[in-house]
Amino acid sequence: MANLIPDFVARQIIESITVKEAMLNDAELINVVESIAVLIVETYRNGGKVLLAGNGGSAADAQHIAAELVSRFTLDRPALPAMALTTDSSILTAISNDYGYDSLFSRQLEANAKPGDVFIAISTSGNSPNIVRALKTANDIGVVAVGLTGATGGEMADLCRYCVNIPSTDIPRIQEGHITVGHILCASTEQVLFGQD
Repeated sequence: MANLIPDFVARQIIESITVKEAMLNDAELINVVESIAVLIVETYRNGGKVLLAGNGGSAADAQHIAAELVSRFTLDRPALPAMALTTDSSILTAISNDYGYDSLFSRQLEANAKPGDVFIAISTSGNSPNIVRALKTANDIGVVAVGLTGATGGEMADLCRYCVNIPSTDIPRIQEGHITVGHILCASTEQVLFGQD
């Protein structure tokens, strides 16, 4: 058993690197991430905000990215308005109880989003019913819909103006790709808005 653990650890790292290399060699993915970065910068310049949502590990990613925008990523700078729709237990339980779990994020978008804001939907499968419904609501409101998903894109692919498809069908590898993209978006936003020349 002790001899298997180093091999297992090494395999996990290699699998992660393999997905990152596939991302690096995917010109379309890089172009989409660049377009989202430009979108976020313009959204902030126009007085908008970024809202994020996901389930499970993707909920944690939504909170992580929102925290980097509101607090800081690498630069000391003014706070940027961002909100994870995954954090308020009273709201989450009230909506789930009164309207059903599928309305969890769409209801919050109705309350908090306005045209010109950005909604980043995170789903490894692209088929989470509450994410799909939220994307439809975002489009109805005039919120720009952005998706972070896996290789297939699922239902959400057709509902997003920009969709980042991590080139994997393995959930942990997709999640690692999502947080890499999230960090790129935070870093690029800070550098463009507040970076030193």
